[in-house]
Amino acid sequence: MTTESTAGPVGLIDRVKNILLTPRAEWDRIDGEAADTTKLYTGYVLPLAALSAICMVIGLTMFSWGAFGVSVRFSPVQAIITGVFQFVMVFVSIYVLALIINALAPNFGSTANQGQAHKVAVYASTASLLAGVFSIHPATGILGLLGLYSLALLFIGLPKLMKTPEDKRIGYFATVLIVAIVLNILIGVLAGSVRTVVGGMAGPGISFGQN
Repeated sequence: MTTESTAGPVGLIDRVKNILLTPRAEWDRIDGEAADTTKLYTGYVLPLAALSAICMVIGLTMFSWGAFGVSVRFSPVQAIITGVFQFVMVFVSIYVLALIINALAPNFGSTANQGQAHKVAVYASTASLLAGVFSIHPATGILGLLGLYSLALLFIGLPKLMKTPEDKRIGYFATVLIVAIVLNILIGVLAGSVRTVVGGMAGPGISFGQN
């Protein structure tokens, strides 16, 4: 099985641009593509997640983050550990979202199709993946909120790819969103605990000071 737009750098750039600027037309194009899950994650998620993780490591290492007179700076080791965990969590979160989308599909008159569900989860996450680059500097950190545009991408793409009846689309979207938030909170808590343990074993980490 193949997918047309995730192979090669040009395909990646075009897909990112199109899904952000002309999402309705791009979702129609995506709907007709064969789903190659491996290429979706290695050809699309991996480079975008890696870029965000690198920006995070740079930002945490080079600058102090904080407010109200208190600043926090990570050691290089702690920053790298945080970046690696962020990178891994991106894959986990997107994969879990795909499973949720597919599992809930029959409950909302939609067609269960794991390949389509992965396409929805991967491409809808584009904005949130790119928003990670703003963690490179405290001054741009607030722009990470632009990642919320992924919710709009999900709302548009979900019914198109999963063949959801018009009267079911809002309920499907809302349910997917709620379940995904709950599961990702649980995953995040578990990952945070592991990261804390690993970070403690790695030596001195976060330092506090005055802005």
